[in-house]
Amino acid sequence: MEFQHKPVLLQECIEGLKIKKDGIYVDGTLGGAGHSSEIVKQLSNKGKLIGIDRDEEALVAAKKRLEGYQNVTYLHGNHDNIKQLLQDINIEQVNGILLDLGVSSYQLDEKTRGFSYMGDSMLDMRMDKTQELTAEYVINQYSEEKLATIIEEYGEERFAKSIAKNIVKQRQIEPIKTTMQLVDIIKRTIPLSKQKDGHPAKRTFQAIRIEVNNEIEPLKETIKQCIACLKAGGRLCVITFHSLEDRAVKQAYIEAQGKCTCPKDLPYCICGYHSEGKIVNKKPIVASVKEQEENTRSKSAKLRIFEKK
Repeated sequence: MEFQHKPVLLQECIEGLKIKKDGIYVDGTLGGAGHSSEIVKQLSNKGKLIGIDRDEEALVAAKKRLEGYQNVTYLHGNHDNIKQLLQDINIEQVNGILLDLGVSSYQLDEKTRGFSYMGDSMLDMRMDKTQELTAEYVINQYSEEKLATIIEEYGEERFAKSIAKNIVKQRQIEPIKTTMQLVDIIKRTIPLSKQKDGHPAKRTFQAIRIEVNNEIEPLKETIKQCIACLKAGGRLCVITFHSLEDRAVKQAYIEAQGKCTCPKDLPYCICGYHSEGKIVNKKPIVASVKEQEENTRSKSAKLRIFEKK
């Protein structure tokens, strides 16, 4: 499948990474190689790009897009295990890491995967098709209370309890196996007057996807791992699309930067605080008005950058 979408905050990421032409860079969410195709252009033959993705189909698409480059290594795995993945190929530290969190445009376009509420397919939503947990299992087996919590927290959906209640009602009649079955339940649940702000199923689909792929829970630890894998002066760029993701990244950066707790009137530090580096941008970088108009996915995107000392 061809991958056409322009990656989110592309120029901002390239600038944020401060690419050295002979350096080693990691795209921890390779997808269709939108960001990577620009990173690799900045590298010499001595430079190296490592692309990680848990989606084997995305790796195939990325290899096709980057087939002219010999200095790219492809790894099937989860960026949550970045330290081990790099150690497996005898790399301890790198010059820069990029994480573009959430579902990729490649996966949304692949209608058979169940990520999209626009087509009809089986309820799958696994980024890594080798894992067992699917969206179908979540929808049909989770308790009403657990479903409501997930949809409310991960989807920030105000009608979460009603949607969960109607999912449970419907699955008692027949199993919910397809995306359209789920979309129909959501459309019937949310009042028509409240369906003007984008597609009514958007928030619920996001919530189920986050649950299936465990996208929030390990994030802070992943950020710490990434920072540990950076060389001095190396940079980590993380793009989030969800307030919970952004909060986790922000908190991990603050902890990594550290803070002196000594009284201000002391001439020097005695608390012995440790700092891994510095937060480059205190406020997240967001897409320009032009990019938001051209690419709706960029509207909720936030980029935070950290530099290792």
